[in-house]
Amino acid sequence: MSRSRYLLVIFAVVLSGHYILSFTSDGYGRATSLSRLTSPSQNRVPEEYNTRPKTELDMLQRRANATFVMLARNSDLDMAVRSIRRMEDRFNTRHHYPYVLLNDEPFTDEFKRRVSAVVSSEVQYGQVPREHWVQPEWIDEDRATKGRDQLVAENVIYGGSVSYRNMCRFNSGFFFRHPLMQNYRWYWRIEPDVHFHCDINFDPFLFMQDREKVYGFTITMYEFDKTIPTLWGHVKDFIRLHPEYVAKDNAMNFMSDDGGETYNRCHFWSNFEIADMNFWRGPAYTDFFEYLDSKGGFYYERWGDAPVHSIAAGIFARKDQIQFFEEIGYEHNPYTHCPKDPVMWERGRCGCNPEGSFDYDGYSCMRQWDRLMGN
Repeated sequence: MSRSRYLLVIFAVVLSGHYILSFTSDGYGRATSLSRLTSPSQNRVPEEYNTRPKTELDMLQRRANATFVMLARNSDLDMAVRSIRRMEDRFNTRHHYPYVLLNDEPFTDEFKRRVSAVVSSEVQYGQVPREHWVQPEWIDEDRATKGRDQLVAENVIYGGSVSYRNMCRFNSGFFFRHPLMQNYRWYWRIEPDVHFHCDINFDPFLFMQDREKVYGFTITMYEFDKTIPTLWGHVKDFIRLHPEYVAKDNAMNFMSDDGGETYNRCHFWSNFEIADMNFWRGPAYTDFFEYLDSKGGFYYERWGDAPVHSIAAGIFARKDQIQFFEEIGYEHNPYTHCPKDPVMWERGRCGCNPEGSFDYDGYSCMRQWDRLMGN
C-alpha cells in the first residue's frame, strides 16, 4: 500500500472513531446508549448544563450572581453544619458560591467557627432587623391569641407558635431585603438538617438565568386548609385590584381546579427554593406582599411563606418560568424527592431510594403539575 493511501485509511479510522464517541459519551468519558440520547425525560435539565466545569477557570468565567441563604438559630448549629456539609459535597466544592446565614439574634463565635470550617467559599453572618421579625404593633393581639388557641385546639402543627409566624412573614416579605442579600440576584434556600441525595453536576443558578426562570422547586404538596381559611379570598381581591400583574399563560390551573374561583391548596414546599430575587423585589410581588400583610393573616391565621410564594409565582410568572428540578435529590423530614430518571442511576449519582420518593404520594401535588405542563 502506498504511503499516501495508508495515511488516508488511518485518517478515516480516527475520524470515524471520533464521530462515534461524540454520540456515545456522557461528558465524563463514559459510554452511554444512543436510545437514551433520543428520549430525554421532560423534566431533565438539558444535557449541555449537566456537566462538571472542566477547569477552575471555566467555572469562574460562568458564575451567576447568587448565594445560598439559611435562616438558623444558634441552637441549630449541628444541623446547620450537616446541611452545609452536604451541599458542599454534592455541589459547592466545584462552584464556591457564597453563603448568607441569618438569625434573629447575633450568631455565636462557636457557630461562626464551625460553619466556616466546612465551607469552600465566603460566609456572611447577619442579624434580622427587629422590625422585620417581631409581630407588628398594629396586630390585634386578642384576635391573634384567639386564632392561635383555635389552631392549638385543632392540633395544627405550630398552631400556637408566634416565632413560627414571625419566620413565615420574614421569609415571605423580608429576607430578600436584608442588607447582606442586596449584593445578589439569585438565591438557593437551605434549611438546617436537610439532605441532598444526588451529585449536582450542573449549575442550577446558570440554568435558571439562561432560561429566564424565576422559581425552582423539588417538592409540591397541599397546604393545611385550617391555616389559610381567608388567604385565597384576599388573593382574588388583589387580582381584581391589579389585573395588570397577572401573567399570560400562568400556572393558575396548578393551584385552582375551577379557573381561580377556589384554591386547591397546592403549593411548592419552600424549604427548598432556587429563585430570582428580582421577582420578589419587583412591583407585582411587593404590592402583593404588602396587601396580604395588611390583612394580618400571618398572625390571625397561620399563613406560610410556601403558599404565599407559590401563589405569587403561579400568577405573576409564566408557567414555563417555574422549574421542577428532577435531578436534585432532596429531603426535609418527613418528605423526600428522589429522582426516578434512569439516567441518574446509570451515572451512580444518587444514594436515595426512588421508591420512597414523595412525588406521587397521595398528599403530593405533582400530578397537578404534570397535568399543567403536559407531562
